[in-house]
Amino acid sequence: MISELSSSIRSICLSFPEARVEPVEGEGHLIFKVRKRTFAYFLVDHHGDGEIAVSCKVEPGHNLTLAEGDPATYFLPKYLHHRGWVSARVDQRSTDWDEIEGLIDLSYRLVAPRSLVRQIDEPSK
Repeated sequence: MISELSSSIRSICLSFPEARVEPVEGEGHLIFKVRKRTFAYFLVDHHGDGEIAVSCKVEPGHNLTLAEGDPATYFLPKYLHHRGWVSARVDQRSTDWDEIEGLIDLSYRLVAPRSLVRQIDEPSK
């Protein structure tokens, strides 16, 4: 199950311009970056929380809204929530993959240089 979830997150994240992945040795975690900036984490039982989740940057205050509005799916990640990050569980039967993809897309757009975001919005003709 973890490898399938990892593969799904990897596929979404690496679809963005210049996105790359850095595995964390021995942890099962993945860090997704654009240039040198992180836009997503795939985390497996991070800090012993028992969750399999993706963490992403969102607009200021939106992480609290998500976590309070749907605590079964969203939670505030340790060490990152004060910087506008939110985690979404991806190991549930009810995981909405369109929503996860939208969350990752937003995070990429908040972190990536504008020139790369334009490549998404205005693909080559």
